[in-house]
Amino acid sequence: MAVDPAAETTRPINGVTLFERRIGRGSPVVVLHGGPGAHHDYLLPGFDALANHRTLIYYDQRGGGRSPVSREADVGWRAHVADLEGLRAQWGLPSLTLLGYSWGGLLALLYASEHPQRVDRLGLISPAPAWRSARDAFEQRFAARTLTPQRQAARRELLESGLRDRDPAAHAQRLFELAVAGYFHDPARARALTPFRITERTRAGVWESLGDFDLRPALRRLDIPSLVLHGDDDPIPLESARELAQCLRAELVVIPECGHVPYVEAFDTFVRRLDGFLPSAAPR
Repeated sequence: MAVDPAAETTRPINGVTLFERRIGRGSPVVVLHGGPGAHHDYLLPGFDALANHRTLIYYDQRGGGRSPVSREADVGWRAHVADLEGLRAQWGLPSLTLLGYSWGGLLALLYASEHPQRVDRLGLISPAPAWRSARDAFEQRFAARTLTPQRQAARRELLESGLRDRDPAAHAQRLFELAVAGYFHDPARARALTPFRITERTRAGVWESLGDFDLRPALRRLDIPSLVLHGDDDPIPLESARELAQCLRAELVVIPECGHVPYVEAFDTFVRRLDGFLPSAAPR
């Protein structure tokens, strides 16, 4: 099926301006990108494959990508939840289907905990841990992957190659691939990930605002159809995804030989499982 070209706009919300992108027609699904402090672009082109008889609504969260904010603007988690609620009201939707990736999965859970009556369905792809100790475990695991002798040797080789002077663009691409390789089961697949940047103030502000968080008690009280999709080699421990699915009474789909980026490493499975879960209705 041919998908309509994407439409872009901006929306004033809670004193900031958020960039929005839509693609497809039919049942609306709100896509929440990872980070915090990133932007939606790196989910493309993989996520756009889900725009089949549904409208995907992406937006750059405050403090990232094409939604910059002033130094005085709040970038804590409550501001992100309030933005999503403000967008829902502007869109005129009584409730939302949320498709959250990585930190976007945690944002979806935070929103659902604050506004359970406003969520119809939760699709969580490689979700960030919903409690602090599991996040700490992820950080330790990712750091260990980054510091392997092979990755350190690759960085030294790049530093000594002179590529930065010969071809700055190629050097930047290779530097990005090395930075994100630890997220992949097959590090060579990192070259297929659309590059992105993190706004450090936003990233730090979100995690500082969350403190010693633990959403599990609140999640057990939710009654929302949910799907958790997680790679078995994701640096975010599979145990955290398994416990999250138990809290939500959700189906857990474990993808073998896959890291944190299933829309790159396991594209067919990613599309098939989410197509079967997300609402799909042809437009009138």
